[in-house]
Amino acid sequence: MKTTVLYLVVPCYNEEEVLMTSAARLKDKMLRLMQAEKISQESRVMFVNDGSRDRTWKLIYDLTQQDELFAGLSFSRNFGHQSAILAGMLASRERADAVVTVDADLQQDIEALDKFIECYDNGCDIVYGIRNDRDTDGFFKKTTAGIFYKLMHLLGCRTITNHADYRLLSKKALDALAQFKEVNLFLRGLIPTMGFSSDVVYFDVKEREAGQSKYTLRKMVALAVDGITSMSTRPLQIITGVGFFTFFISLGIFISSIVDWARGRVVAGWTTIVALICLIGGMMMISQGIIGAYLGKMYLETKGRPRYIVDAMILHGAARTDGTKEPEEAVGAGESQTGREDSDGQG
Repeated sequence: MKTTVLYLVVPCYNEEEVLMTSAARLKDKMLRLMQAEKISQESRVMFVNDGSRDRTWKLIYDLTQQDELFAGLSFSRNFGHQSAILAGMLASRERADAVVTVDADLQQDIEALDKFIECYDNGCDIVYGIRNDRDTDGFFKKTTAGIFYKLMHLLGCRTITNHADYRLLSKKALDALAQFKEVNLFLRGLIPTMGFSSDVVYFDVKEREAGQSKYTLRKMVALAVDGITSMSTRPLQIITGVGFFTFFISLGIFISSIVDWARGRVVAGWTTIVALICLIGGMMMISQGIIGAYLGKMYLETKGRPRYIVDAMILHGAARTDGTKEPEEAVGAGESQTGREDSDGQG
């Protein structure tokens, strides 16, 4: 029986403090899986450098030169976490039977990989990693995460609660994912819409060994906005409902004012008028902001710009489309990058 060719895709942004430790742990886990014949010897760990400003790419380059287990892909600049995940998955799909994405800090328990592979062997094309709890999170992050998932469900987004980006996709699922061309990526909501047989694996979250999380509050809010505007039009429906509600309230106040005028009970009503103007004006501004967010997404989509630009890719023994072998030569080393051709011969 043919063993599974597994690729681990690890997005990295300024991860020099934790990268070498994570690489050692990933190598140990991959070797154990190979020895147990759960995955093929052709399996790889692909680090995706998302335009890091520190020595992350230099460290990735060194790892690829020391051990062919490691592969590297580097963006020309920072394109974002979701783009880094997508780039790594799409770069791996021609060579891998299955791809697992995992964060560089390895807070997601890599010992759960055995269960991921077991689910894949049992016929699942998508396996979602779900945290057992959020005990390692602070009060603020735990609260906002709960609000995030409830809000996403309320607005009609098909997200998996407590699932981040620790997941397995089969080659079939990756081929389907490659057909989605939108620029505004929200993989947590996009992948569940594809269908395919799926399962979940529960795992424990570990403390980060070094460095700090790159998901700041600003990035989490941006991710939530991207998720809502990319996967749901319900906010626009809510605006319509609020508009009708405001219209009927205003109509009632207008009729009441006419009746008071006819009866000669004219009251200045300064406070009421100011309150109504502020209320309606505020709702109009919020509504215009939401509509503007959708128009902005449409604007970006219609321009058709690339979702990311690959500056260099290192993958030993990568196969060309004609089946010949690329020489085991890396391109693009840290600050002294000179090459612009990736390992399968495409620019």
